[in-house]
Amino acid sequence: MSAPTRPARGAGGESFGEPSGDSYVRRAGKTYVLALYGALRSIKLYPVENAAVQKALQELANVTTEIMRRELELEVKVSGEFIFVNATRLRLDLDNYASFSHLLSVFRATGVGLLRIHGEPTARDWLTFLSLLQAPSKEASSQRLMQLLGKLEGARVTGFELGPANEGEEEEFREKAKEAAKRTYSQSVAVTKDLVHSVRVGRSPNIKKIKRVVQTIVDQILNEETSLMGLTTIRDYDEYTFTHSVNVCIFSVALGRRLGLTKIQLYDLGLAALFHDLGKSRVAIDVLNKATGLTDDEWRQIAAHPWLGVLALFHMRGQQELPYRSMVVAYEHHMKTDQTGYPRPIRKRDMSIYSKIVAVADGFDAATSRRAYQTDPLSPAAVLQEMRDNPRRGMDPVVVKAFVNLLGVYPVGTLVVLDSFELAIVHAANPIAELISRPIVRIVSDARGNIIYPGELVDLALRDASGERYARTIIKTENPERYGIRVSDYFA
Repeated sequence: MSAPTRPARGAGGESFGEPSGDSYVRRAGKTYVLALYGALRSIKLYPVENAAVQKALQELANVTTEIMRRELELEVKVSGEFIFVNATRLRLDLDNYASFSHLLSVFRATGVGLLRIHGEPTARDWLTFLSLLQAPSKEASSQRLMQLLGKLEGARVTGFELGPANEGEEEEFREKAKEAAKRTYSQSVAVTKDLVHSVRVGRSPNIKKIKRVVQTIVDQILNEETSLMGLTTIRDYDEYTFTHSVNVCIFSVALGRRLGLTKIQLYDLGLAALFHDLGKSRVAIDVLNKATGLTDDEWRQIAAHPWLGVLALFHMRGQQELPYRSMVVAYEHHMKTDQTGYPRPIRKRDMSIYSKIVAVADGFDAATSRRAYQTDPLSPAAVLQEMRDNPRRGMDPVVVKAFVNLLGVYPVGTLVVLDSFELAIVHAANPIAELISRPIVRIVSDARGNIIYPGELVDLALRDASGERYARTIIKTENPERYGIRVSDYFA
């Protein structure tokens, strides 16, 4: 019997459109996740007989039925920070961040990695399943899954097939993403080096190649940002000028994504971020790399790099198409929101959102990097705290807050001491907003201080066997040099 041809309807009655492979599954899948989230929340907030609960359950049952009839299957897989519907990965956007995070949290807590639907579960079936799924329990996640399966069987609810997370698949996906990120990063540094050298000697750079690199960065951030963000810890002292621009580009794109910019806007933002310090290519190298204090004349040369960057970009724009926003960002990124930075504007102006984003990314990477005049860079956590709490930094507080949410209280690359006396390096921020202080870390030493490589990834949101307390908790941050640890070795 052939599947119906009428357009599928979402939880709110909207049409998913005609089936068209991954694009259909992606649209329908996002609606399905929103419906699942709505049902979970309403069951938790209201009594079962409440109209809001009944409506949410019926909408979820309807969405499930439509997808099943159209696709002939419905499988949800949770792997790391990702949700797959019928093997198609759903993109995490600003408008679905809450639903994704909540679903990841619930599945992770119960040890569920796979949910496969059989038949057409009714609203009552969904009520039983979702109530059991988020019922409080002191059991470890692996025991909770077995407990959940037993209770579903006892309730004679057979429409849900559950399975544990596939750690092998997660590791394979992580390795592929890591290799792709390393290629992207090395290509970006090479292209940036060529750009700076071209401007320095008066040669026209290859703008098409630069745009391709930025597009690759944007695509990778949208696909899996953790691996590329991790590579920003590779701060090469000798290559600082080039790695800094690439790092600022990566941070800016990831931050712009959190702030809800479209893919096209992220391309423009990434290009502007990569070009933000281009004016320094017209400043004498001995002045840029001077380890001691600058004279007034040398400081004026450094402070001139924003408008020198505009001139360099204007010259390039005359030969090849280049977004106007790149010039604005090059000019404004040191201006500060209260205009007390440089260059000082002739009349009061509002900085563009792109400039505010790049200013935050630039300030963070610069303060956490080793340079000629900064041999002891601050820890990432200390820099974030300074950016958040010191208004004299002149950064937009909303953008800074979004940046803290992006990196977490303990940014990627921070060395932390755990209450187990193990050392760990922060690998990724926890995708669940309520658990921002419990990142995913890589254990790099045992309790006796013996260094481990490559170490084990551990989610600090996981609880111990009793279910009453967290298995590991961060006590404090530490300087990796004190222990002879090179953070970048664990991301390269």
